[in-house]
Amino acid sequence: MGLTKQYLRYAASAVFGVIGGQKANIAYVTLRGGERGRHVAVAACEHVFIWDVRKGEKVMILPGQKHEVTFICPSPDGVHVAVGYEDGAVRVFSVLSGESAVSFNGHKSAVSAMRYDALGARLATGSRDTDVIVWDIINESGLYRLRGHKDVITQALFLKDRNLLVTSSKDSFVKWWDLDTQHCFKTMVGHRSEVWGMVLLNQENRLLTGSADSELRAWDITYLQEEKAEGEPKVKKEKTLLGEDEEEDDKEDDESPEERILSCKKAGSILREARDRVVSLAADAKARVLACHGNDSVLELFSVLPEEEVKKRRAKKMKKALKKAAKAKKAASEGAEPMEEAEPVVERTLQDEIIRLTTIKASAKIRWVDCLSCASGELKVALLLQNNTLETYSLKPSGPGAGAPDANKTSRLTLAGHRTDVRTLSFSSDNLAVLSASGDTAKVWNRSTLQVVRTMACEYALCSLFVPGDRQIILGTKSGKLQIFELASGSLLETVDAHKGSLWSLCLAPDQRGIVTGSADKTVKFWDFELIKDETTGQKRLMVKHMRTLQLEEDILCVKFSPDHRLLAVSLLDCTVKVFYTDSLKFFLSLYGHKLPVLCLDISHDSTLIATGSADRNVKIWGLDFGDCHRSMFAHDDSVMFLQFVPKTHLFFTAGKDKKIKQWDADKFEHIQTLEGHHREVWCLAISPSGDHIVSASHDKSLRLWERTREPIILEEERETEREAEFEESIGKEDAPVVPGETPGEAAPASKKTVETVKAAERIMEALELYKEEDQKMEEHKYASMTAVNKLPPPRPNPILAALGNISPARYVLDVIKKVRSSELEVSLLVLPFPYVPQLLRLFNGYMQLGLEVELVCRCLFFLLKIHFGPISSNQMLLSVVDELRSHTVAKVQQIRDVMGFNSAALQFLQREIESKEDVMFFADATGHVAAKKRKRRKRERAILTIA
Repeated sequence: MGLTKQYLRYAASAVFGVIGGQKANIAYVTLRGGERGRHVAVAACEHVFIWDVRKGEKVMILPGQKHEVTFICPSPDGVHVAVGYEDGAVRVFSVLSGESAVSFNGHKSAVSAMRYDALGARLATGSRDTDVIVWDIINESGLYRLRGHKDVITQALFLKDRNLLVTSSKDSFVKWWDLDTQHCFKTMVGHRSEVWGMVLLNQENRLLTGSADSELRAWDITYLQEEKAEGEPKVKKEKTLLGEDEEEDDKEDDESPEERILSCKKAGSILREARDRVVSLAADAKARVLACHGNDSVLELFSVLPEEEVKKRRAKKMKKALKKAAKAKKAASEGAEPMEEAEPVVERTLQDEIIRLTTIKASAKIRWVDCLSCASGELKVALLLQNNTLETYSLKPSGPGAGAPDANKTSRLTLAGHRTDVRTLSFSSDNLAVLSASGDTAKVWNRSTLQVVRTMACEYALCSLFVPGDRQIILGTKSGKLQIFELASGSLLETVDAHKGSLWSLCLAPDQRGIVTGSADKTVKFWDFELIKDETTGQKRLMVKHMRTLQLEEDILCVKFSPDHRLLAVSLLDCTVKVFYTDSLKFFLSLYGHKLPVLCLDISHDSTLIATGSADRNVKIWGLDFGDCHRSMFAHDDSVMFLQFVPKTHLFFTAGKDKKIKQWDADKFEHIQTLEGHHREVWCLAISPSGDHIVSASHDKSLRLWERTREPIILEEERETEREAEFEESIGKEDAPVVPGETPGEAAPASKKTVETVKAAERIMEALELYKEEDQKMEEHKYASMTAVNKLPPPRPNPILAALGNISPARYVLDVIKKVRSSELEVSLLVLPFPYVPQLLRLFNGYMQLGLEVELVCRCLFFLLKIHFGPISSNQMLLSVVDELRSHTVAKVQQIRDVMGFNSAALQFLQREIESKEDVMFFADATGHVAAKKRKRRKRERAILTIA
């Protein structure tokens, strides 16, 4: 058997060039030992970057897996950051270590809103699937799913002192949820369009909502439970004396749930300067400052005045009204007609409580905003802009009557990325530098450190290359110009008006003495490099000299020299590729067959093959000797944007608008591997001269570096992996398992069926099968020992149990259940078939008797009893097991409660002891200071007396 061709795997190495993604919000975070307001967290595709805005450096990366980040929410204590992803997953990262501690999986689509409660123990998440899920962070499990909204959830807020949740959605409704009963008790229908954001003000007595118009609507919240708790006994007593008990009972029955909890009444509205919808609405931690913006570059800041300030403003208004009334009265007394005396009335309006603070004009359209109030009274504002820029501002809210405070721009992060999409990439000849160019700048990156070496302002670049020697670069622009830059100084050496149309393609001649350019003006031009002496500096500088022109009938999209410098391939707008002789420019071949224009092409190193990629999603491989099509392959699900051969091989890579990069074998016409990572269209890529590295650029503003590893690829295994990935995706899209006897309502289980939950259920079933086999083996051995004359040796232990230290089969089952993620435990048990449940209940009884993992066993037991109540209660064999479980569970849980109560009392006692000692020490220390001061004063007085 002959040797098979070996392919090596390319793996993702790094993501760079993106400062802040547009899909997720921006949030202030506090790192260990760092000052507040210095670090911000932003999304960067599937990762979360934490930037030090003072230094402009990336200090931490919270790594993602595959899907794009859609929401970021730091915990109240600042220790954790919850990150929501496009597939509905939520992961909680530790800011101290940068590792993910907890992960939840419950939503079917992207997470659109998240909020912690005041203690940081619960997390509410809203999604595009219209569901709201409340998660228990401490127990690492889902509490319940709340259903009721009909569109994307835009905001979720916990109320601090009450077990209530308020959510808003694009369905124009704001819903209030009672978390004790998990039902919606009030729906606010006062909005005519989508509700995009909301905040709670005035110690949660006011709700401010932002909608699709220029108004911010305010709602007064009245908590009726507290009012009734104060007045209820007295009312009931009076009713009883009057003999109206029945009437009172009827009224209580007729009372709606919302009237028993709270009522909302519109208090007014605040007009914004912008006329479009609210994009984001944010407030600082104390809800004293509001930040609001639309789809423009203006941020509006509002100040929520304290009650004392509101009273002062009303008193001033009243004083003015009284003066005005006195003047009017005096004028009336001088006139003929007497006027009726009326006391002036000054009504309290919303504008008295919420005033416009100032506006901030950003350098581009704002995407997200976050606010932070410092202890010094300074307000810090972080803005994530739509052009891949991050800006921070600081302002000190001045006192009343001092005018609008000035906002000072404290930092602007722009260096680490482009403002617009990168449309061209190029590698230097030594594989160390990467050139990327966009609509306004060209940047040179160090490949090993991924740091920007040079940034040069340019026109809209469409193609680029390094000049031999790597000291200069040439850019082809949309306006048809050639721009030559020197890398040492980053200066523009020369601009040449090369074409009258867009310069789509640029190729270096194989002899490295010139270049060829193709443009939309239907011409191909040949240029030679020249060194001329600069008159001002006296040094030689590079320039290009036009040598020849090839006129064609259609726009040119791509040009490429064959490596032997014999042929020139030109892609035209008429869907053909024409091949010419380089020396005489005579026509040689016409490659036709694509249904749409060929956007990219490349020629192999031995000048025998040419591969073309088209907007018709196909890649064709042609022979350059006769122009015959060797194979046509369906490559991508959208247009093929870029194609390039790996140097010195017949392998090539293609990039498409379907977000994928694929590697192909041009000899065997096989698809080798797919590089997935980009979340938008891939515009271009560049392969290093050594073939070890690939850099790709996408519409998601990111640049990605891929490295060739030493791991070989086996094509059959690669196809099997792709099929498994498709199967896993299909499992995630299946409907949730139905609990028997449960009717769908507002509340539902939080978790969903995933591949992990199915695998966990399979592991539990395998462990139970092993337990059953070992139990049967021991019974057979016991029976055989009773009937045998001689003593039989014990049966051979199971290799799995022996590898784990000869543990018992029952203990092995418990260990398998312990290894299931806490957030996936309920769904794994729900997937478990019922025939395994009786055996599991008997094992739980044994665990309870021994006191093993009481909390975990109780959680599993109660869930199984809940979902299989009918079959378990009707099974006579399980009645005794359930009765024993009841007695053992109550006893063990009571024992644990006693231990916890004792420990809690001991800790409280120690706390009181330490506090009393600290108080005594504090006062003793203060007394010692006073005595020392007195002694010093006496010495000073004596010294003065002796001098006198």
